[in-house]
Amino acid sequence: MGHSGAAKADIMTKILVDGVEVDVPPELTLLQACEAAGAEIPRFCYHERLSIAGNCRMCLIEVKVGGKSGPKPVASCAQQVKDLPPPRDNLLNELVTRGATVEKARKGVMEFLLINHPLDCPICDQGGECDLQDQSVAYGRGGSRFDENKRAVEEKFMGPLVKTVMTRCIQCTRCIRFATEVAGVSELGATGRGEDMEVTTYLEASLSSELSANVIDLCPVGALTSKPYAFNARPWELTKTESVDVMDALGSNIRVDARGDAVLRVLPRVNEGVNEEWISDKTRYAEDGLSRQRLDRPYIRENGKLRAASWGEALDATAKALSGDAKKIGAIAGDLACAESMKATLDLFRALGSPNTDCRADGAAVGGTRQSYLFNSTIAGIDQADAILLIGANPRLEAPVLNARIRKAWLRGAEIGVIGDTADLTYRYTHLGDAIGGNHAFLDTLKNAQRPMVIVGAGALARDDGAAVLRAAGKLAAGANVVRGDWNGFNVLHTAASRVGGLDLGFLPGEGGKSAREMLKGGLDTLLLLGVDEVELPKAGTVIYLGTHGDAGAHRADIILPGAAYTEKEATWVNTEGRVQYGRRATFPKGDAKEDWAILRALSAVLGKTLPYDTLGALRQKMIADHPTFGQVDYAPGATDASNFNVAGIGGDGPVSNAPLRTAITDFYLTNPIARASKTMAECSRLRAGVSAKVAAE
Repeated sequence: MGHSGAAKADIMTKILVDGVEVDVPPELTLLQACEAAGAEIPRFCYHERLSIAGNCRMCLIEVKVGGKSGPKPVASCAQQVKDLPPPRDNLLNELVTRGATVEKARKGVMEFLLINHPLDCPICDQGGECDLQDQSVAYGRGGSRFDENKRAVEEKFMGPLVKTVMTRCIQCTRCIRFATEVAGVSELGATGRGEDMEVTTYLEASLSSELSANVIDLCPVGALTSKPYAFNARPWELTKTESVDVMDALGSNIRVDARGDAVLRVLPRVNEGVNEEWISDKTRYAEDGLSRQRLDRPYIRENGKLRAASWGEALDATAKALSGDAKKIGAIAGDLACAESMKATLDLFRALGSPNTDCRADGAAVGGTRQSYLFNSTIAGIDQADAILLIGANPRLEAPVLNARIRKAWLRGAEIGVIGDTADLTYRYTHLGDAIGGNHAFLDTLKNAQRPMVIVGAGALARDDGAAVLRAAGKLAAGANVVRGDWNGFNVLHTAASRVGGLDLGFLPGEGGKSAREMLKGGLDTLLLLGVDEVELPKAGTVIYLGTHGDAGAHRADIILPGAAYTEKEATWVNTEGRVQYGRRATFPKGDAKEDWAILRALSAVLGKTLPYDTLGALRQKMIADHPTFGQVDYAPGATDASNFNVAGIGGDGPVSNAPLRTAITDFYLTNPIARASKTMAECSRLRAGVSAKVAAE
């Protein structure tokens, strides 16, 4: 992997960079040393998260030893500071990043790169954010001396997400290295040599990784671009909003690019503690589902049919449905509910006297102390782990970016064990059977590890014996000494973006209240759903659906209150490691739809139980006052309270059934209403299932 500068502070090397003296760790490459000193080095093939190829030669610099230059410029990405010869004549080694020699070398390299590059910037989707454009202006010649014919390369098919124009390829091999090293799916390679070299997929197949579209961000030219976004917009037309992803519980940091009221694309933002700089294909491409199948006005069911209604009518009907016996009304929060909507719902239902509230729509047996449902070692903590046991989890489908972290730990030597489904996780692991219990040599590996980690998946907890499975996992973790003073290696990997926020708010059954599983069996007069679509809903009783899409919940609903999607509201999300993050509004809600908390605030006034906040700021203040963890923005607690965590005492009593542990997700691309409304995700799902015949290269 790329070299990090995490060397010990006491071992430093003194060098000169453009005449300025700097101390740098000897493990740094010359390129990193120059950048540490503030010099800018152009590059195409070098990327700090990938192995070093050293094949574009754009990062050439001059190295002076004893005041004298070497015979030729040096590729700064492929040599480390410790590889420099010892200083001579009491003169420090100097790296020269500016000057006639370097300038001439870079102009020559750029000229070679442009020999075969087509001049199609006006129709290229990379235009305006292209490394080749930027660096040819900054470091290239004003004209070209070549008048030979340019080569052309046959197009490749890489699936429904990545558009290829391989004639533009400059063979930097970033995409090949990403697919092999980070995604762990060796599906890209190069054929031919010299001018005939071509980057291609093996056997003209679609890329199968859930992280495949990150090659679009990595590609420094327009060879790999986004197929769904092709010819839609130029980067300077878009308004860019920094937000948080809700497609899984990882809370990846994203940038939402919108034009008018349409979200046109989603890109990753760098956050070393969460997603580094990758996002999953679902995060990136489910955005077209935001404009399809939308609920844009209230509806009321009359004589078996839904009819459009005004907000006044809908709120009156909802208030009437909720004003009966408080023990006979309940609320369930779905996977995409934000913390604000859950807080408003919880306050309203407690004011009405109802204890029936639950955020665990799938019936997962989580709750209690905060450490018992968090990813305690933090996502970044995976980098330190040397033994990892997965229980009923398939991180490749549940959190692909987190899976890439586990693969990175495996590459560094971490041993992986799996209890549950056998699946291709992109790394080798020891399979310990598909049910928890029994003895296995891997458990000794876990005990003897410096940084052991247990990851319990949502599939293991959303069963009838989920509480007992959690207790068994806790006992296993305690036996392997997974929780100690400075390390808490007991982790729960959630699949729902709303789950940890709901648990932090205490969106659980009150005293004598019914759980989601009990409410869904029926018996209530009225059930309020905050976007619940993935479970079987009761046939009897009134169902009020507050959500964004015409999915399963809306089909069953008697009253529909149209809410705002995650890109259409200011909202708080808590990821699986307990990190509180703010999502920002990129576009406005569709039609007559309103922000969820505002609907609940209006409803409370109609019910005569007016909630004590009129603005988002006031709601957040109350949320933080009632639950202080919401004030700790962008902070993952990690092992801060490990000494008070009795990991063996979590979960509940009862026998663990012999039923095999299954992963919570079967189809990665269709896990929520936004993804199910997306044409791109439907196409990916079809391809994955092998239903559609392979499409010819376009």
